[in-house]
Amino acid sequence: MNANADKSPAEHLLTPVQFLKGVGPQRAELLERLELRRAVDLLFFFPRSYQDMSELRTVQQLEENVPVSVCGVVEEIDERNTGTGRSMLGVLIRQETQFLRSLWFNQPHMRQKFAVGQRVVLSGKPRLNGLRWEMTHPRVEILAAGEDPPSGRISPMYSLTEGLTQPAMRRIVGSIAESHSDAVEEVFPESFLHEKKLLPITDALRQIHAPDNIERLEHARRRFIYQELLFMQLALGLRRSKLQQEQRSPALPANAKIDARIRRLFPFELTGDQQQAIADISHDMQREYPMNRLLQGDVGSGKTVVAEYAMLLAVAHQHQAALMAPTELLARQHVRTLARDLRESRVRIALLTGSLSAAERRTALERIAAGEIDLIIGTHAIVQADVKFKQLGLVIIDEQHRFGVNQRAALRQAGLDPHYLVMTATPIPRTISMTLFGDLDVSTLKQTPPGRQPVHTYLGEEGQREKWWEFFRKKLREGRQGYVIAPLVDDSPELEIQSVESAYENLANGELEAFRLGVLHGRQSSEEKEALMQAFNAGELQVLVATSVVEVGIDVPNATLMTIEGGERFGLAQLHQLRGRVSRGAYPGYVCVYASANSDGAQQRLQAFSRTTDGFELAESDFQMRGPGNLFSLKQHGLPPFRIADLTRDFAVLEEARADAQQMLDAAPGLDAEELQLLKQRVLLRYGGAMELGDVG
Repeated sequence: MNANADKSPAEHLLTPVQFLKGVGPQRAELLERLELRRAVDLLFFFPRSYQDMSELRTVQQLEENVPVSVCGVVEEIDERNTGTGRSMLGVLIRQETQFLRSLWFNQPHMRQKFAVGQRVVLSGKPRLNGLRWEMTHPRVEILAAGEDPPSGRISPMYSLTEGLTQPAMRRIVGSIAESHSDAVEEVFPESFLHEKKLLPITDALRQIHAPDNIERLEHARRRFIYQELLFMQLALGLRRSKLQQEQRSPALPANAKIDARIRRLFPFELTGDQQQAIADISHDMQREYPMNRLLQGDVGSGKTVVAEYAMLLAVAHQHQAALMAPTELLARQHVRTLARDLRESRVRIALLTGSLSAAERRTALERIAAGEIDLIIGTHAIVQADVKFKQLGLVIIDEQHRFGVNQRAALRQAGLDPHYLVMTATPIPRTISMTLFGDLDVSTLKQTPPGRQPVHTYLGEEGQREKWWEFFRKKLREGRQGYVIAPLVDDSPELEIQSVESAYENLANGELEAFRLGVLHGRQSSEEKEALMQAFNAGELQVLVATSVVEVGIDVPNATLMTIEGGERFGLAQLHQLRGRVSRGAYPGYVCVYASANSDGAQQRLQAFSRTTDGFELAESDFQMRGPGNLFSLKQHGLPPFRIADLTRDFAVLEEARADAQQMLDAAPGLDAEELQLLKQRVLLRYGGAMELGDVG
């Protein structure tokens, strides 16, 4: 009797891989390395690319620069150094009486792939070199003994681990796709599939692993890309509605009298973007469920003023406001700024950080609990268990904190949640904003307040260094101050990059020996960093040699000069933040960025940086150049990685999925319609833990 006959479709999908056809215990161990443990994991292990074997040709049929695949036998292997420090591997392939030579430069690891007598398939663009055809850096597939080339079909290419070959992986996954695809339940109603022109799940699974043709493959890929992005957007929408339904916040409306009293404290005209952001925040804070808003603004766009308005709106209703900064350095600066701006008011401010003495902390905590402090500025110390607020109305999170359910619970008072405002000085690409921050409302500041001076940016050339330092010294003698940024705290001979300490020593005994220098980096104590910043702010130091610790928030209006060393070590967003330190006052800023000699790959990024000072333009450029992984990790935000969607490539599908998710949730709040129950179940299975949706439905 067949034991499998009694299994339900769901149980079939949960079969451990070692019991699947063509796997067994040894291969199961290899698949475990790829986190493939059950039949369903293999079904949704999508190919990373495809080889179009319908273009399998003989050597006689080759045309220059026309992509093809060629099958042949390895005749000769030639490995050598070219004399310029480069290695070259040549592999001669014989096809009956014809030959094709394949070449790889600086890829010595390719040598171990080949052995004389092997049958291989090479895919690439051939070119004629004299009388012989050549391919440079072709894609390679080693055929097993007796295996025919996969002619006339589109072959999937899977991510592998050592010990697994492509042919073996294709056989395993192909077999599972054929035998188990029918067991996967369709999550979309038939009418929805028809409306969105989506392949049914069974067809899509078979076509993505063994496509009949390019058109069917594209339909299958679109089904899964759309589904993956829709699931995320539905999860974000469910989290937003959950917060609105379950959490209660104090209503803190801004009437004309309160608005006039707050604006009187700002002796300057607000930009249109600031006015709009304040209107957005005022609208949110008058409701009885938590504001959940992201305030993103370019460098120098005036986010602090908007944050002050929100805090003072809470204080006007006898509620406290807390501002959580990523570093103590920035927390202390916020305190100085607020103390200056609010010196004519009766607002009481306290600093709460890890470096306070036991007595200072005890006094601060007592006054916060008694309601004698209106604004609490600090670091993560704000959400520690012993911090009790009298009546907390607003929490502002400055820069990217992972701020989840535990932190929110710590700030809940008497059953009420405060309103939340997240601020970032890093302009966020629209795609990222719609995914990682998709459950937040977004306000954007692009306009610069009147009086801001331009910043001139240059991509430095080694031969022009002395000219730059001459200009740097001239400006210092005129009374300006400057930064020199180095990417590392310690020297790195392998990277040929100076550390911040070495840069300080070299400058103090060289180009800037006539000036007063200080050195600042993240390993110093809070007291050391604070003392250095105070000295720099007071003009006692003329130049600060620092790591990127100055990237966020350091505000010294007289500092208008910056030299950045090892520019290739920084992302565009980080470079833009650094540049923001020299646009704070009444004088124009000047930035010169240098890259190490062996950093050809960074030139495109550095040229973009020197070409524009628009942070939003740079954010999109960075996103296109480096992809989302290097900017915002899904994992960092606790979210599962995408299996097939690509935020750089699939923006149009993301926009479609976002609109469809909103329409679905409007029509069936909580996805509670009967025909959406399976869809809801799958969304919660994928995102429930990461997005704290465990008790939805």
